[in-house]
Amino acid sequence: MGEIDDAIERADREAFTKDPPKTLKGQIRFLLKQFGSAKAVAQELGVTADSVNRYRRGARKHARPDIAAKIDDAVKARWQPLVRKRRRQQAAASGGITVETRARFGYTAPVGTTDDGRFRRLTVHLPPQYAQRLFDARDTGASDQQMRGIIAEGFKEVYFQDGGGRALGLSDVEINDIDYLDLDY
Repeated sequence: MGEIDDAIERADREAFTKDPPKTLKGQIRFLLKQFGSAKAVAQELGVTADSVNRYRRGARKHARPDIAAKIDDAVKARWQPLVRKRRRQQAAASGGITVETRARFGYTAPVGTTDDGRFRRLTVHLPPQYAQRLFDARDTGASDQQMRGIIAEGFKEVYFQDGGGRALGLSDVEINDIDYLDLDY
């Protein structure tokens, strides 16, 4: 996964309205509800159905670190999917997406102006259409570079050109050397 994918995942995790189960027993019970059987949970985690039942009963209080990580990931991936979906739909329909980053921005500009790339720390709220394009690109398996292009285009319109009020000759904006990138919607 790339930087943009990671940022979307972090934003999704922040969308929880209720924390997922923390105990091993609680996590296994949640997964049993999701999958329907101990055998299905066991296949997902790479353990036996007997192990799953021991975790459920509390006969085993702790899982091996690698299995515990798989359990945690499986729970987080399935926890409150409707909340995530609703937040994404709202961002794409009306709310937009806020991008905070520190990166090197370069651009193509008319002769007589500087187009040297430089590091900038920006927090920019992009309109809903950019959120929709970003989510669609991610869902179709777009590369990190393609998703960077969508964000760069949004920065060009909203930040550099101020919605068409300045820098009209600016043609391309590129995001390079990302120190960090965080999304909120």
